[in-house]
Amino acid sequence: MTSTTLSTSPPLLPRPSIEPTQPPVSNDPPSFTPIHDASDINQIELLSVSWNQDYGCFAAGTSQDFRIYNCQPFKETFRRNLKTGGFKIVEMLFRCNILALVGGESNSHYPPNKVIIWDDHQSRCIGEFAFRSEVRAVKLRRDRIVVVLEHKIYVYSFMDLKLLHQIETLANPRGLCCLSHHSNTSVLACPGLYRGLIRVEHFGLNIMKLINAHDSHIACLTLTLDGLLLATASTKGTLIRIFNTMDGTRLQEVRRGVDRADIYSIALSPNFQWLAVSSDKGTVHIFHLRVRVFGGHSSSQQSSVQGPALLHQNSSTSLDALIPPSTGANPSSSLSFMRGVLPKYFSSEWSFARFHLPEDTQFIAAFGSQNTVVVVGMNGRCSFDPVHGGEMLQQEYVRFLKTKT
Repeated sequence: MTSTTLSTSPPLLPRPSIEPTQPPVSNDPPSFTPIHDASDINQIELLSVSWNQDYGCFAAGTSQDFRIYNCQPFKETFRRNLKTGGFKIVEMLFRCNILALVGGESNSHYPPNKVIIWDDHQSRCIGEFAFRSEVRAVKLRRDRIVVVLEHKIYVYSFMDLKLLHQIETLANPRGLCCLSHHSNTSVLACPGLYRGLIRVEHFGLNIMKLINAHDSHIACLTLTLDGLLLATASTKGTLIRIFNTMDGTRLQEVRRGVDRADIYSIALSPNFQWLAVSSDKGTVHIFHLRVRVFGGHSSSQQSSVQGPALLHQNSSTSLDALIPPSTGANPSSSLSFMRGVLPKYFSSEWSFARFHLPEDTQFIAAFGSQNTVVVVGMNGRCSFDPVHGGEMLQQEYVRFLKTKT
């Protein structure tokens, strides 16, 4: 049985500042400096990469330090070497000075079973959670800290670090868990207690929904910022499914491919129009979504003003099927008209646009501005045609894991 202990280094901040304490990012064009000493890079092992909540930044944990990068324009914001070893988890809270850190195996001061709440403005630990087993993931929102262990998830209040919820899960070595990030919705999605099952908690509405998403184990999942849409993939890695989190309805299913693949990341665009999937097959696939928020205009800002009561009252109709006329549709087989007669493969929706990378590179993808996708691992940005799709065009490339010069 796993137990938790909590200690805080006074004074504990009652609420993390949502204002960045670092200087604002320059609008100057990014400078992609060539690598001067490749041997230095070879000595640094990349342990983890993760996006912040709005995908405008990403954090990298290495065998020596942790680093924060801005995406557009690309720029290293800062790096911290605490002289204790590396960090396998670095979780940002938007762009503010508070981070959650979990040390790597070789970290002499911060072991992998301990979560550190780090205030970079004060350059010190302001909170600490210790567990009997290894921490698999940490997720943050402005009012919650979520710690994922292999068989249990703990939800804490960010205000006073008190334990609010405990959730039992099936074995979860990947640390799968995702949160909504709008102030008026509080949604958590994680694996359930059975293979292929996903548990969705609407904390603000006191609703829990179980979704039978796949026959195989869950490999990847993500929510829209408001928590209304859930996208999932299994360890088979051929199909990605999109669900309404209020009633569990499956809204759409798209096909990445036929061969088994390890899904690295799934991203949903802020305007609810696109879905990006990366895998070990060396391809980023873009799919067109046929769903929108009820009463909205494919705008994440407009959807955010819908209160929980409205979502509850319209739980069966809050997401409507829609194909906007201004964008293209996912291609399907010419035999799709025989749906129900031929095997399911022939009625599948395939990717609308794609970008190819080396298969030996692990990478994650997220949407940037103006129909672009930021790929960390490839370390660059590519764009797609929202009407015709097809092969994506690389716009930028940078080796971000480098020593400062």
